[in-house]
Amino acid sequence: MYTFGSSLLALQVQDAAPPAGSGGMLQILADASPLSQVVLAILIVFSIASWAIILFKTLSYRAVARQTATFLDVFRRSQKFSDVQAICPSLPASPLVGVFQAGYAEITAQFRLMGQAAGSPGAASSRPILKSLEAVDRALIRAATSEVNKLEGRLTFLATTASVAPYIGLFGTVVGITLAFQRIGATGSTNLAVVGPGISEALIATAAGLFAAIPAVVFYNHFVYRVKVFSAAMDDFALEFLNIAERNFT
Repeated sequence: MYTFGSSLLALQVQDAAPPAGSGGMLQILADASPLSQVVLAILIVFSIASWAIILFKTLSYRAVARQTATFLDVFRRSQKFSDVQAICPSLPASPLVGVFQAGYAEITAQFRLMGQAAGSPGAASSRPILKSLEAVDRALIRAATSEVNKLEGRLTFLATTASVAPYIGLFGTVVGITLAFQRIGATGSTNLAVVGPGISEALIATAAGLFAAIPAVVFYNHFVYRVKVFSAAMDDFALEFLNIAERNFT
């Protein structure tokens, strides 16, 4: 009796098995419902856009780090702010360039207002005097905030993808499972050939959502850390700039 039951079960499994080559991923996607295909298309768009941003930000932050190191080396070796200003156009990716230019512009504006010329730090004769060091500090803070906003550009899309993509995939999963139960109710059969395609379709939607979300989470956290590092570098540079201005122009 046990042998007969086993043979019958084996025959049912053979009958339910799909034809060779029909269970491929492309075939499952082609046979998916229109709503599931729309869900997968949305997730693919999110994934492609996220990887494009990841590649762009990776290359961009490398340039920022390289040019920032070059700018700091030039700044600390220079005797005049005008020498540093001359090198700024060749280092556009460094956020320190924007911070320096804001501080330098404020110093120059104060000297012009007082009828003086912006001299080099340490000039003994006709030494220019700053009217307000706090104004220079405010200019540096505004510039640093602007540079941080530039560095954070497009990161919100990664955060959105990380939070939304799993829910979109879950929505596709719910739709797929619902359709699978509808097929069961319409056919009155629990055969795997009836239920299997809907379940496969549902699981693919979940996998697609995770595929889009996981890299977005990882790289978003990495980029946020890099922005914090650059922001700390700008704060340190602003303090260094203020120290030089206070020693030589007050």
